Amino acid sequence: MSILEKISQAFGHKDEQQGSAQFLKAIEKRRSIYAIGKNLNQSPDAIDALIHTAVKLSPSSFNSQTSRVVTLYGEAHTQFWNIVRETLRKIVPADAFAGTNAKIDSFAAGYGTALFYEDQNVVKGLQEQFALYADNFPVWSEHSSAIAQFAVWTALAQENIGASLQHYNPIIDDEVAATFEIPAHWKLRAQLVFGSIEAPAGEKTFMDDAERFKTFR
Repeated sequence: MSILEKISQAFGHKDEQQGSAQFLKAIEKRRSIYAIGKNLNQSPDAIDALIHTAVKLSPSSFNSQTSRVVTLYGEAHTQFWNIVRETLRKIVPADAFAGTNAKIDSFAAGYGTALFYEDQNVVKGLQEQFALYADNFPVWSEHSSAIAQFAVWTALAQENIGASLQHYNPIIDDEVAATFEIPAHWKLRAQLVFGSIEAPAGEKTFMDDAERFKTFR
C-alpha cells in the first residue's frame, strides 16, 4: 500500500482522489523537470492567470502580500537567459564554461520564466509599524516567497507544465532590473523556468522518516 493510500484509509476516504490525498497527489506530481521545451498548448495569458491566482492565494505574514512576479516569454525569456549566460561567462573559467553554457541552453529552450521578487518597501513599512517584530519581517518575507514559488510550481505541474527553480540572484540582479524596468525596491529571490516536459524527472528518494520527524503523545 502506497503512502497516499494509507492516508486515504486513515482519514476514511474511499480512494486517493478525495480530501488531503488529492492535495498530496498534486504535491507529489511537482518535480524538478530539466528537459523542457516550447511545445505547450497553453497561451501566455492562460499561464499568467494560473501564476497570478496561485500567488494571490498564497499566505503571507500579516497578509503583507510581499511577493511580486515578472513573467517572461518569447524574446524576453531568451534575453533573460542570455543575461545569465554572459554574467556567468565573466565568472566561470573558460575551460569549464561549456557545461555552464549547455545548462543555460537547456533553460532557454523552455517556454517561459517566472521571476520571483519580494517588495522591500512593504517589508520596511512593516518593520516600522511593528518594531517589536522588525527582525522577523525579512525572514517572514522569505517564507512568503517560498510558499508562492511552491504554489506556482505545483499549479503548473497540474497542467503538465514542467519547471525547475533556479537561483542566479544576486549576480544578475542589476542588469535584469535595468533590462526589464524592475522597481529598485523589488528584491529578486528565484527564477522558475518552465515549458513542455520533454523527459520525465528521475526517481526521487527519501531519507528515513526517523531522521526527520518526531512525535510526542
